[in-house]
Amino acid sequence: MIGINWLPNFGEEVAMILFGIGFANLLFQKNLIKKIIGFNIMDTAIFLFLAEKGYIVGRIAPIVVDGIQSTEKYINPVPGGLVLTGIVVSVSVSAVMLSLTMRLYKRYGTLDLDEISAQLRKEGK
Repeated sequence: MIGINWLPNFGEEVAMILFGIGFANLLFQKNLIKKIIGFNIMDTAIFLFLAEKGYIVGRIAPIVVDGIQSTEKYINPVPGGLVLTGIVVSVSVSAVMLSLTMRLYKRYGTLDLDEISAQLRKEGK
């Protein structure tokens, strides 16, 4: 670490680490519930990254107070809106994934993808 100051980008670095953890979880786990948890970790990392990119030190939320109309005093509201919309979509997608996982468990009696694939191959023959 020669002359690099990591503190100003700490939130973005945490977001990238969380995304890596979630992606590795999604890639290497065989259990469907663990894959869903990895997907949710990735979502959270993206929301954190967008929130970090949208915040500007020294500025306030874009609510007009005290008659200040200058845009230099406020942060950009678009990343915050994207994060809120993304959270709503993420919750909906998670609910659908969990309901499909429950149906798979009722049908095959397991959440292991390898076992489900083996049972599917047996049914196909």
